[in-house]
Amino acid sequence: MSGKNNTVIKTFHLADTKNGVISVSHIEEPYGNGSFPVVSIGISLKKDSSEPDWKAHIPYDNLDELIGALNEAKERFENR
Repeated sequence: MSGKNNTVIKTFHLADTKNGVISVSHIEEPYGNGSFPVVSIGISLKKDSSEPDWKAHIPYDNLDELIGALNEAKERFENR
């Protein structure tokens, strides 16, 4: 993953896959010197969280809004 310092917070199984994992990490200076830290969410289909197939970098200032949107999605669509 990019950035100067990548700290894995949690890795867990990706539902409905054989070997998939989701990883959540904190990354310092993800876009170079002086850039603000982000939370990185990685999706790996091959159980290798060090090189995810997809990833999203979320600025800390957007976490509460993202968590709210995820909770709303869960409430509205989880049991469909």
